[in-house]
Amino acid sequence: MNRLRLSTVLVIINVGVLLLAVAGVALAAGRLLEQLADTQALARVAQAGTTARQEIARAGAGALTNAQLLAERPTLLRLLNAGDNAELGRFLAQFGRTSGQGGCALLRDDRLLAASDAGVPWDTIAARLGAANPFFFRAGAADPPILVARADVAGMAGAHVLVVQPLDAAFAQALGDDLGVTITIADPSAGADITATRNDDLGLFQARVPLAASDGAPAGTIVASLPTTSVEQSLGQLSRNLLLIALGVAVLAGLTSFLLGRRLAKPLETLTGAAARIGRGDLATPIAVAPGGEIGTLASTLEEMRWQLLRLTADLHRRQSESQAIITGIIEGVFSVDRERAIRFVNPQAAALLGRAPGDIVGRFCGDVLNPRMPDGTRPCAEHCPIIHARFRDGAQATEHVLLPDGRRRTVVITSAPFAADQQVQVLRDETEREMVRRLRDAVLANISHEFRTPLSAQLASIELLLDQLPTLSTEQIGQLVLSLQRGTLRLTQLIDNLLESARIESGHFAIRRRPVALDEVIEDALELTRPLLVQRGQHASIELPFPLPPIEGDAPLLTQVFVNLLANANKFAPDGSSIAVGGAVGPRDVTLWVADQGPGMPASAAGALFGRFVRSHGDEPEQNGVGLGLWIVQSIVERHGGAVAAESSGQGTRVRVTLPIAAG
Repeated sequence: MNRLRLSTVLVIINVGVLLLAVAGVALAAGRLLEQLADTQALARVAQAGTTARQEIARAGAGALTNAQLLAERPTLLRLLNAGDNAELGRFLAQFGRTSGQGGCALLRDDRLLAASDAGVPWDTIAARLGAANPFFFRAGAADPPILVARADVAGMAGAHVLVVQPLDAAFAQALGDDLGVTITIADPSAGADITATRNDDLGLFQARVPLAASDGAPAGTIVASLPTTSVEQSLGQLSRNLLLIALGVAVLAGLTSFLLGRRLAKPLETLTGAAARIGRGDLATPIAVAPGGEIGTLASTLEEMRWQLLRLTADLHRRQSESQAIITGIIEGVFSVDRERAIRFVNPQAAALLGRAPGDIVGRFCGDVLNPRMPDGTRPCAEHCPIIHARFRDGAQATEHVLLPDGRRRTVVITSAPFAADQQVQVLRDETEREMVRRLRDAVLANISHEFRTPLSAQLASIELLLDQLPTLSTEQIGQLVLSLQRGTLRLTQLIDNLLESARIESGHFAIRRRPVALDEVIEDALELTRPLLVQRGQHASIELPFPLPPIEGDAPLLTQVFVNLLANANKFAPDGSSIAVGGAVGPRDVTLWVADQGPGMPASAAGALFGRFVRSHGDEPEQNGVGLGLWIVQSIVERHGGAVAAESSGQGTRVRVTLPIAAG
């Protein structure tokens, strides 16, 4: 038995389904369209009745507005005071024509004074005035309702103005013309709800809308009518057109299915093979372009998918390589743990920081690898683990003291990210050197307190001696004590200045004021400030500066501090009675000044380290004086002036050179 081809099966199925659809449409469309037409017609007449009621309400509001306007007219009050009823009638008639109302009347003490229309039963209306305004009035069952509005005449007690709008056949016809249906106002009906029905006996769609006064009393019924013949004619034409369209679509669809079905099988077989190749992982073989709309779109979509998969695969490999390069290239150590805190990944920096090979770390509990210890020797893994804390917050950070396999200890800061994607990433930062700096800072603070105490004690002793023995001391002894006080004050001033400048530099608030500076005045001020120190040790300064020194742009007080620090440093290292040389040289673009001493000199390897912070030459210093900030501050000030500082030694003495740029033209 031969199997039917796919194209044949598609033709049979499509034609059969379309024929069934056409038959179903032919059977059900008529009834559905009829129901839809009835529903739309009933909704139309109901809406027309509701709109007519709203128009009547607007007419009442307009009548009330006109009544209020009429009552406020000065002409009306003047004629009323004059008692000219004939002229009042003509005035009311003119106002009625202008405002488009059915009639106007003037009452006083419920008595008719004048009216614009004699056919309106004004006396009867006046007798039925109530609280409602406007209100409906009906003289008899066969008479149409009249919409009445009233307003009190300003300045005339007991006087009222009445404005009426008859809801007669003319009013109803005008409403019907505007709404496209027939409107009639009938007697009040029993119900209070809007009803819409189809009356086949009369051949009409009718909607009955109750019309009530403002006090709720029934005033009439608005009847909106629409002939059924107009709907039936439209329905019949629509049904015929729909049937013709359905038959035409069925024929065209059958023919199209027959033509396309024959061309469908081969491209589908080709695309099926291509999809199978992609499923096997073959992304290099392109997919041939297939003819036709949907099949061609499917082929291009498969080809685009192949390219996307190819690009995504390449991008995935590239990103994986980049991520691996980033993680392995950053300075900090990185490792990740799973929910049980077992290490799943570690970069080489973390492995080197922990002193282990990566293969010895992956898979182990992080606490066994890091081996952290609290100050009391206990492990924080149970209660103070930052990894656990980060899972309940946006992250956590902690400083840990880890024990390496070789017995060394390291201080690390562990920053833990929240748990995500079945893993949690931690970053390790080595804080061992910073911890040493902090300890050095504590030692420096202790040394500062010692340095302050020594000159202060000497000054206090000199002051006490002056106070106790001032009358018995000679002028020379007093001068020596005062000189001692001056030297101690100078040492304290220099130490405080260096500490303040250090704090300003570290906080980032260090700035220079660029103004013209005379370097010879800077050198002279520095020598004057350090002269007591030189006199104390019998040293003298030898000045060999070129003349004239070129001007520079900078901060004179800061440059003075530079040379005060250099002269004080030379004073400390030079022997008693030696000479301290201050010289310079002028180049085409800069000027170089130096301070040289005759001290023991320094090793060549120590020249660059002298300008570090808190660096002191412990072995060569003749006395424990200073905290190692002087040369660091010198370098900071000079570099901010665009210059450079360097130290050199030939085995006997040390020379510190300061190079500064010359001010532009």
